[in-house]
Amino acid sequence: MLEQLRSAIRDVPDYPKPGIVFKDISTILNNPELYRASIELMVEPFKGRENLYIAGIEARGFIFGAAMADRLGAAFVPVRKAGKLPWKTRAVSYALEYGEDTLEIHVDAIPEGADVVVVDDLLATGGTVGAVLELLETSKVNVIGVSFLVELEFLEGRKKLGGAPVHSVLKF
Repeated sequence: MLEQLRSAIRDVPDYPKPGIVFKDISTILNNPELYRASIELMVEPFKGRENLYIAGIEARGFIFGAAMADRLGAAFVPVRKAGKLPWKTRAVSYALEYGEDTLEIHVDAIPEGADVVVVDDLLATGGTVGAVLELLETSKVNVIGVSFLVELEFLEGRKKLGGAPVHSVLKF
């Protein structure tokens, strides 16, 4: 199944800018068998855990994270861009290649001491996920893992994750 998932991912050259080869996962999302398989592989290390929270990063982390939460019987917590959540929030700002961005979670979304898995579709440079880990640290929770469908190993994003256990289904 790993080879089927790998071969289904479409490379889009020069997107979003020249020199970048974008890994398009929409080809997996529109194939029910591959999508189900990707979720099964992403949840594998976390099966059997109780009182688990899945923190999905906007937007593609929602696609995988919500399905993972359902499969694991876990709570789903959206990590959103600034101004998108309607209640009191905790926020973290972080640097991007072209500026700065801010992510937020509700202050009451995850109880202190809870076990959390952070989910996104792809690990590249690790900046966004690193910021989410920083945000969760202020929430005093226990991050038991970070789960991705795809990891671009050559970008060394793991180095920005402070030793958090990383589970990637496919590595390029």
